[in-house]
Amino acid sequence: MIVLNGGSSSGKSGIVRCLQAVLPDPWLAFGVDTLVDAMPPSLRTSDAGIGFADGGEVLVGETFRTLDTAWAHGIAAMARAGARIVVDDVFLGGPESQHRWRKALEGLDVLWVGVRCDAEVAAAREIARGDRPSGMAAAQAETVHRGVLYDLEVDTTRTESLTCARTIAAHVRDAEGPRGP
Repeated sequence: MIVLNGGSSSGKSGIVRCLQAVLPDPWLAFGVDTLVDAMPPSLRTSDAGIGFADGGEVLVGETFRTLDTAWAHGIAAMARAGARIVVDDVFLGGPESQHRWRKALEGLDVLWVGVRCDAEVAAAREIARGDRPSGMAAAQAETVHRGVLYDLEVDTTRTESLTCARTIAAHVRDAEGPRGP
């Protein structure tokens, strides 16, 4: 299992696509955006769900937190059933977010990867994407990493997604050891 944490527009999704191409076995990809998209529209407009304030601040309510925890445990169940999974998340709560994942993934081999990107570069990507609230990328660039412990960190500021994915894949191969014939 691989868990990527980084701010909005840091390049996580690109790395995930490249990981799926360079890792020798099939890996399923799940991102926090998948969870948000799966929620009913009413949870994107209520205090119980998820919302976005001026400056890109993300506001999450109790119903979102409950569904987020259930989502993490569901992904862990797939991993326990034998699926290889890479998760793309944004640890808005820093170490508390990582703790939630650690609890769900207890007993599984997990590679924790920090995906860093300079705030100005992430902000420029955010503008180019046009699908995120203005200011979110800059606001999250450093805060999502505070207090979070990683096995590996990559920086997409000047490094392509494929190069980052190859670095992560090498770490995965080293952890798995030699493969049988």
